[in-house]
Amino acid sequence: MDVTDAPLGMLAELTHRCPLHCPYCSNPLELLGRDRELGTEAWESVFAQARALGVLQVNLSGGEPLARRDLPELVGAAAGHGCYVSLTTSGLGLTAARLAELVERGLAHVQLSVQAAEADTADRIAGTRAHAHKLTAAELITGAGLPLTVNAVLHRDNHDQIDGIIALAERMGADRLELANTQYYGWAWRNRGALMPTREQLARAEPVVRAAVDRLRGRMEIGYVLADYHEEFPKPCMSGWGARQFTVAPDGVVLPCPAASVITGLELESVRDRPLAEIWYESASFNAYRGEEWMQEPCRSCERRTADFGGCRCQAFLLTGDAAATDPVCRRSPDRGLVDLALEAPPRTGYAMRGPR
Repeated sequence: MDVTDAPLGMLAELTHRCPLHCPYCSNPLELLGRDRELGTEAWESVFAQARALGVLQVNLSGGEPLARRDLPELVGAAAGHGCYVSLTTSGLGLTAARLAELVERGLAHVQLSVQAAEADTADRIAGTRAHAHKLTAAELITGAGLPLTVNAVLHRDNHDQIDGIIALAERMGADRLELANTQYYGWAWRNRGALMPTREQLARAEPVVRAAVDRLRGRMEIGYVLADYHEEFPKPCMSGWGARQFTVAPDGVVLPCPAASVITGLELESVRDRPLAEIWYESASFNAYRGEEWMQEPCRSCERRTADFGGCRCQAFLLTGDAAATDPVCRRSPDRGLVDLALEAPPRTGYAMRGPR
């Protein structure tokens, strides 16, 4: 990799603790406890190293980052190095006083999750009474003058409310709405059969989203993450493996992508043991799937290899057991049949809720 290729963004997963129990959670099946989280000084060091490495944007996430009592100090540390600091939150635990302190420390943007358009459905998916708190959180965020992104993870249980979710984001005063079809990692992989939307749901959603994009242009930006399994080609994975951003897990393990821990055998390293710059440039995990040398056929000779980078390495591993395989979503993959079988399987009813941490 060329040494001029520095990362631009960092996802800082401050904790796996979370008040919600969402069945589509993409965090690892085995969540890390509070006793394994990096402390305040360790995170401050990570932010300093990240900025020196070239990072411009830091997204503080989890779990629920508001579970960290030192969140104001962490916001201040990242912002103090000149980074644009964003907070991804469920909104539970956010008060006017807490938000004011975060803004004073340098918080620049908030992404707020919603589970559905209607309170009953949203609370059932979240596994707790959360919807009303989210409405209050949105008022606090926009009242503080911060830009607000609303994120809704789409699946079979809420896909038919997509027009209502768009209307909800409008009422919340969102500057941006992310409609993201579920990616099947972590707990979502376990619940895949119950979460996968039908072709009919996707067909109904597309014109609704397209009309909303046109109607709200200039007022609210809408991003729509397609449902991978139903596509002919995979999405480009985060501009390529270890290309522009990385994730630091609550215990300090550094990941080339947020789901990389699903790839067993990948030698992941920690900021507790090695400087961040060395991990980015030199580690086996970050260099494993950079460039094209790792590619197998048909990716190696495919004209799309510079556009989609062979697809998602984590998805390839979960479906085939080989992280270097062509993403089976691709219609040119010899393993595309695995995806077709999943699409043809009878839908499961009900899903397992994520347990508390």
